[in-house]
Amino acid sequence: MNNKNNSLTEGHILSALVKMALPIMGTSFLQMAYNLTDMIWIGRVGSSSVAAVGTAGFYIWLSFSLIMISKTGAEVLVAQGIGSQRFSDARNAARSALQLNFVMALIYGVLILLFKDPMIRFFNIPDPAVNDMAISYLSIIGYGTVFMFSPPVFSAIFNGSGDSRTPFRINTIGLIANMILDPLLIFGLGPVPALGVNGAAIATIASQAIVTLVFLVELQTNKTAFGHVNFLRKPNFDHINRIVKMGLPTACNSALFTFFSMVLARIIAQWGPLPIAVQKVGSQIESISWMTASGFSVAISAFFGQNFGAGNWDRLWKGYSTSLRIALILGAFNTLLLILGAAPIFAIFIPEADAIRLGIDYLQILGVSQLFMCIEITTAGAFNGLGKTMPPSIVSIAFNALRIPMALYFSQPEVWGLNGVWWSITISSIFKGVILVIWYQFHIRKYPEMQYYRSTL
Repeated sequence: MNNKNNSLTEGHILSALVKMALPIMGTSFLQMAYNLTDMIWIGRVGSSSVAAVGTAGFYIWLSFSLIMISKTGAEVLVAQGIGSQRFSDARNAARSALQLNFVMALIYGVLILLFKDPMIRFFNIPDPAVNDMAISYLSIIGYGTVFMFSPPVFSAIFNGSGDSRTPFRINTIGLIANMILDPLLIFGLGPVPALGVNGAAIATIASQAIVTLVFLVELQTNKTAFGHVNFLRKPNFDHINRIVKMGLPTACNSALFTFFSMVLARIIAQWGPLPIAVQKVGSQIESISWMTASGFSVAISAFFGQNFGAGNWDRLWKGYSTSLRIALILGAFNTLLLILGAAPIFAIFIPEADAIRLGIDYLQILGVSQLFMCIEITTAGAFNGLGKTMPPSIVSIAFNALRIPMALYFSQPEVWGLNGVWWSITISSIFKGVILVIWYQFHIRKYPEMQYYRSTL
């Protein structure tokens, strides 16, 4: 990898952000494609199977809060190290992030295997078959947590260095493997038995294992911007401490977001397994929006990290302004997509009339908030690049928590019923987008150099 070619500290800002963001967005869509591939095939088995995978999936989602510690720390510290030409710091950050992530993966896997039954029973789903399938699915995931945890952190290391193409290329290999293994293991073929939801879990773990192995080879054989990373060296606890401090607010936000979503799922469960399946599929469809915005968020995080490390204050201000305009365009497009295309899009995944009817309501209500969600995610990337991960975490945690009382009130039969749960998500997303942008405008007053360039534009 040529460091100059991947530097974000010079050149045209829009083209640099787009060049950086497109592969990241592609990688995000690959991850979404993993999930959607599972949902498409599992949806052919039935809504109960979708509900089972969706229920177990909350704990996969929860695992990302632990991954975010290493991911965020690696992304920001690698970018800042490269921007300031301190390549040893970037290398130490990469190694420490991988070591920390490996330990957390092992611990989380053990916890899943020990407590899988009460974890699934938490949702209080009245259908025993759904519970049994969810427990079985989660057990398989527990054995493969190391492979589930590794690709996002490897991707973060390359993204922080300015190379977003390598993660996209490697994750594409995993998607192809998953697309082949999913129908083969779910439905069976020849000597391969039909494994149903267990087949989907095995396919996911196997494809992530392939991605992890390819990343290991890539990191050790190709010359990165900061040299080879030997993750087997003795841990540097100073760097691990920096990573934890940097990533912990984002991780807490992610963990609480998942917990609040689990509570919402428990509220939804009173209407039976079908709304749970609808919420699972609907959230995957909606992820088109936040994964697109997240691509630019990661790009601007790396952009801010490198330019903050290099002291390029003019590029910091112009970079945020450019990315915010892009977020507005993406948000408007995604709003129209979900509102106008709800019926045909949802019908692809669960071809049941009742599910489609509920899915249309979900997508159209969530569509209202897409513009504000894109703004929030993009602004969070700017904060993260500056090393200030606390403000976006505070805003997100506060309004995600507000979803619970709003959902309890709005979901009452005399108010909006099930749709009240969807409206609680949309209303909170609108508030998050507005407030975080305002906070950012106040925060940058702490940087007189950036204010100077702001006043000249």
